[in-house]
Amino acid sequence: MGKINRRQFLQVMGAAGLASFAPRIPSFNLLRKAQDIQGSFTWWRPPFDLPGVEQDQQNAFDAAIAELMPNVSITLEEMSYGDMLDLLRTAVRGGGGPDVAVLPILWGVEFAAGGFLRKLSPADLGYTVEQFWPKAMNSCRWQGEYYGVPTNNETMTFIWNKRTFEAAGLDPETPPATWDEVVAFSNQIRSNTDSFGYGIVARQNHGNTPFRNMPLLWAYGASVLDELDDNPQLTEVRINSPEAAAAMQVLYDIYVRDKSAPSSALDNSQTENRDLFVAEQVAMMIDHPTALGVIQRDNPDLAPHMGFAQFPVGPARRAAVFGGSNIHIFNRASEENLPAILAFAQLRCNPEWANRLAWFSNPGNREGFENEWWQTRLEAIPFLDVATSMLEYGVPFPVIPESTEIMNLIIPALIQNVLTETMSIPDALAEAERAIQEVLDRA
Repeated sequence: MGKINRRQFLQVMGAAGLASFAPRIPSFNLLRKAQDIQGSFTWWRPPFDLPGVEQDQQNAFDAAIAELMPNVSITLEEMSYGDMLDLLRTAVRGGGGPDVAVLPILWGVEFAAGGFLRKLSPADLGYTVEQFWPKAMNSCRWQGEYYGVPTNNETMTFIWNKRTFEAAGLDPETPPATWDEVVAFSNQIRSNTDSFGYGIVARQNHGNTPFRNMPLLWAYGASVLDELDDNPQLTEVRINSPEAAAAMQVLYDIYVRDKSAPSSALDNSQTENRDLFVAEQVAMMIDHPTALGVIQRDNPDLAPHMGFAQFPVGPARRAAVFGGSNIHIFNRASEENLPAILAFAQLRCNPEWANRLAWFSNPGNREGFENEWWQTRLEAIPFLDVATSMLEYGVPFPVIPESTEIMNLIIPALIQNVLTETMSIPDALAEAERAIQEVLDRA
C-alpha cells in the first residue's frame, strides 16, 4: 500500500462516517495569557518505545511549555505500561498520584466512575467535540459527562518477515488475507524453516493481550458484550458463542495442534514477542508502526524485509482495536493550579503537538491531518498509512469501569485455559461468561 494524502485518507475513513467533519478553530485560547499563569503540577505518562525521535519531540514540547509558561513548574513521572495501571490505582486510592495524566484509552472510565477525575471536555480546552474522533470521545464519557480529551488514536498493523516467507515457500510479497491463511502460513513456516510462524501474545494481566486477540474474536463475529452493535448497551454477556469458539479454535490450531507459535506465548507481552521477531524466530505478528524503528535499531539487516498490511479478515469482518490515549485531570489537582494544567492540556491536544507527540500514531485532534506535521510523518514513517487506514475497522473496548478487568484478566484467562488445554474450548468460554457476569453483577 502506497502513501496516502489527506484527501485519500478521508476517502478511506468515509466508510466509518468520519470524512465529513468540519474543523473549527475556536477563538477561545488558554495560551493567550500563559505568560501570566503561575502554578505547579505533576503528570504521569508511559515511557517511549523509541527514545530517539519520540524523546526529541517531547524535548521540543517541554521547551515550548517552558517558553509559554515560564512561571509554571511541572514534575514528570514515567512508568512502564505494564506497571502504570496498578500503580495509579494504588496511588489515587491513597490520596496521591498525578494531577494530570495521559492514559491508554481503556483506563479512563474506571477512574471517572471511581470519582477520581475532574470533568474535562474539549470545550474546556477551547476545542469542539467535532474536532476529535467520535469513538475516542465516547471513551472519555461516563454517565453523560466527559472526563478527558483524546491526545492520539491508533490501530495496529499485521507485520511479516518477507525473508522467512520466501524460505518457507510462500510469496514474500503476499501476507495472509484471512485468519485461516494465518493458520496455514504459520504451519508452513514452522514445517519448512527453523522459525515459528505466528507470534501469539497471551500474558495474563497485561494490556497487550486484548489488543492482539480481540481483533480475532471480532473478525469471527464474536464479542465480549454487545460492543459490535450500533447502539451497544454493554450489559449483555456474549462471549460464549459459536463465533467465539471458532476464533479460539484458530489460536488452538496454531499453538496446540501445529505448535507453530512459541511455547513462551503464555508469558509473552508484545515486548518479548517483538524480540522474537527481531531475532527472526517468529515470522508474523500484530504490532505498532514503532516496530519498524525498533528493528532498524536492533536488527537493521531485517528492516528492508519487513512487510506491513491491514489485519486479516475473518468470516464476519476485518477488525482492530480502536486504541490511543486520552488526557485526564485528577481531582487532587487544586483550583490554584488548574489554569496551568488546562493550558498545558490545550497545547498537548492542538493539531501540531497531537502529531509530534504521537509520532508513530495518529493525532487525536483531527485538524492534525491538515497540519504540515502529518505529511512530514507520512514521509518519514514507512507504513504509517497502513496503520491509519485500519482506523476504519477499529472497534473500541466497552466503555465501562469493569472493562480493564475483563480485558486484562478474563480474556487472557480464557486464552490460557484453551492453549494449556486446562479446559475445552466450550468449557473455557462458559467459564469466561461466568467470570464476566460476576464482574458486571458486582457493579
